[in-house]
Amino acid sequence: MTDLAIRPYDPRDSEQLWRVLEPVFRAGDTYAIDPDIPREDAIAYWTGPGRSVFSATLGGSFSGSYYILRNQAGGGSHVCNCGFVTDPAQKGRGVARGMLEHALQTARDMGFHAMQFNFVVSTNTRAVGLWERGGFDIVGRLPNAFHHPTKGYVDALVMYKTLKADPSAGKDT
Repeated sequence: MTDLAIRPYDPRDSEQLWRVLEPVFRAGDTYAIDPDIPREDAIAYWTGPGRSVFSATLGGSFSGSYYILRNQAGGGSHVCNCGFVTDPAQKGRGVARGMLEHALQTARDMGFHAMQFNFVVSTNTRAVGLWERGGFDIVGRLPNAFHHPTKGYVDALVMYKTLKADPSAGKDT
């Protein structure tokens, strides 16, 4: 996608970020976030400490955001975790795919050896499919771990992708 641009988040993006986060969080069907989360708390969550946050624009319009952070401290600090949000009006236009490609390269550049999604709601088939096409494996299933607003209790998935063939050798895959 040639007109997709991804850059570091600027606090001046907060209104546009909220415009994208609000419908996703309010829907309550993909993130384990209180659907009534106030704007300030949502922005603070998304841009919180330890997170590198990026903004995506498509044709100059704010279209999504992602963050990347260490999944764990200490012995698990070589694995990163990410969160992604796309403007519902931009779905199907390659924004999430472009952000994933950017995030994978960013993770490698930051020295991470793997990327893990800790809690992918199984009914979020667009995300599951995108992560699988991006080379992620489902390595765990948490039965009935998410209470979906219309489908009841559904599974959450743990998805994982190795970024380096041999972490001790530092070879990229």
